[in-house]
Amino acid sequence: MEQYKKEFIEFMVDCQVLKFGEFTLKSGRKSPFFMNAGAYVTGSQLMGLGEYYAKAIHNTYGDDFDVLFGPAYKGIPISVVTAIAYSKLYGKEVRYCSDRKEEKDHGADKGSFLGSKLKDGDRVIMIEDVTTSGKSMEETVPKVKGAADVEIVGLMVSLDRCEKGLGGEKRALEEVQEKYGFKANAIVSMTDVIEHLYNKPYNGQVLIDDTLKAAIDDYYAIYGA
Repeated sequence: MEQYKKEFIEFMVDCQVLKFGEFTLKSGRKSPFFMNAGAYVTGSQLMGLGEYYAKAIHNTYGDDFDVLFGPAYKGIPISVVTAIAYSKLYGKEVRYCSDRKEEKDHGADKGSFLGSKLKDGDRVIMIEDVTTSGKSMEETVPKVKGAADVEIVGLMVSLDRCEKGLGGEKRALEEVQEKYGFKANAIVSMTDVIEHLYNKPYNGQVLIDDTLKAAIDDYYAIYGA
């Protein structure tokens, strides 16, 4: 596993973004782990998050793109800090864009989007926090494609939960790739997380012990892909 992936896993734990225990997901599934990007709240945490995304995007997709699109709500700050980090790390100015949940009908920036307007010919990279089923792409992709004649280069998420997508067989990221025709990747997967943390002490405690590993295995027996 690449060093930056190990560091990112520990970064998520340190920021209390990645937690282990018993959680009820939006889908109703009972999960032994949970990732909440809303827990990145300080300047240094957000700066670090942007740099991890920028590195992952640079390593995966290169620099031939124009816009980072982060769906509301959690994708908004992620797209902003990643655009900042890209300028800092690679000297490339990329624009950020996000959608609004409610269309603004007044002022100079009225409409359905925040940040840069999408323009014909733009090459866009989508940014999300986590992919569980891939359902969010059903709303986001039509919005982006409907705004201008753009090309979506790919999707980057923090964590691939390695669960079945809406089709019930393949991973959600694989389904996104097949359905929409652009690549879908994650900085790390839950497979990486387990490999790095299982029965290994971190900051004086073992986060994934045999009991939790058994709960994760049981969860994946039902929802894993």
